[in-house]
Parts: sequence; C-alpha cells; structure tokens
Amino acid sequence: MMSMFDLTGKVAIVTGAATGLGQGMAIALAEAGADIVSVGLGDHAETAQKIADSGRKFLAIDADLFSTEPIQGVIDQVISEFGHLDILVNNAGIIRRADAVEFTEKDWDDVMNINIKTAFFFSQAAAKQFIKQGTGGKIINIASMLSFQGGIRVPSYTASKSGIMGITRLMANEWAKYNINANAIAPGYMATANTAPLRADEERSAEILGRIPAGRWGTPADLGGPVVFLASSAADYVNGYTVAVDGGWLAR
Repeated sequence: MMSMFDLTGKVAIVTGAATGLGQGMAIALAEAGADIVSVGLGDHAETAQKIADSGRKFLAIDADLFSTEPIQGVIDQVISEFGHLDILVNNAGIIRRADAVEFTEKDWDDVMNINIKTAFFFSQAAAKQFIKQGTGGKIINIASMLSFQGGIRVPSYTASKSGIMGITRLMANEWAKYNINANAIAPGYMATANTAPLRADEERSAEILGRIPAGRWGTPADLGGPVVFLASSAADYVNGYTVAVDGGWLAR
C-alpha cells in the first residue's frame, strides 16, 4: 500500500515554494521521493537546503508570475534539466484587502492575474507536456475557504479562488482521458504571511479560532499529506475534487 504514495523518480513544479505553504508542500513531495522545481520570485535558499536534506534534486527558477510570459520557458527548462515533468502544484498567489466599495482595479487585476490566470495557463502548458510525454500527470491547484464562502474585504481573492474550484473541474472533464488528474486543495486558516494581519488582530483571530474545531491555525506541514496523496498513484481515480484542509472549519 505505501508504495502507492512513493514519488521516487517524479519531477514536481511548485510555484511560490520559497516560503509558507508552497515550501511545506515542496518539502513533503521531496520526502516522498520527488525532485523539486521552485518557480517564483524570492529567496529559494531555505527551500533548497531542506530539499537537499531529503536527498532530492532541486532547481530554482526566478519568474514573475504576474505574467504568463515565463511559463513555457519554465517548462522548457525543466525538461532540459530533468527530461520530464510529472506534477504541477499551482500555489503562487496573493491577496489584497479593502472594502468592496473602495476596491481598486489594480488590486483586482493583480490578484486575478497571478491567482487564476497564471494558474490556468501553467496548467495548460503542463497538460500539453503530459500529453506529449504520454505518461499522464498530476495538477494540484490551491483553492481556499473562499472557494466555498464569500469572505469580506477580499473581492478579487474570493473571485479567483472560486474560479480555481471551477477550472479544476473543467480540467478534470477535459484531461482525464489523457490520464491527467486535476484536483485542488483548499487550505483553511493557515499561519502564513497572507494571514498575518488577521492573526495580529486579537479580536478577529479569536473569532476565527473559536470556529475551528481543531482549535488552532494550520501550518504548512498540514498540507504535506494531502499534496503527496493527490500527486501519487493512490489518487489515480480522484479527479476534479477540492479537498478542504481546514481543521473542521467548513463543518461548523
């Protein structure tokens, strides 16, 4: 049974793996046997060291994911370095907070560009490579609690993450015939840079923790098991689904 979760010989792209949830998922994939490509801006050194400690190969590619322009170059570089691609984790994303009546077009466009436009076109490029290889592949998109709920003061984030759930289903509908599995993970309230303002607000933080049955904020390590499962052959018949990893938030 455990061999179904073994990713030895697989190559995984994880966008936004320099820190936070992306780093946690990259480490988990490496510990399961995959070589890791971290794509995005930022200091990749800590992730590189942690991947090296697991005995896997690591490649960092600096790319501005506000634009789709770097995507094909990233795929080409991965193929040149490793010869194949097996897993894509679309983790890179941002959030902008403001009341809906004051929300700016720039904050709308910036969030939508990286959170859903880049995620879709990265998935498209990866799918083309999977089809070319004839080996199938795994696409894992990062959704949110706001894929299920409306939230407040984050209009473009809510729109983008609702869209992630929808296009994940579409990808499954169109690409399952190529043995490509497209699924998503919806993290709950996680202790990352994105939630720093919420955790700093004592009243809001207490409200959030009061609703989470687990009684704590999540951590990047909490996504390790789900991402390895969805990237592995254990999930070969799971397609188009969004897995909530939320400490029970949605159950309340």
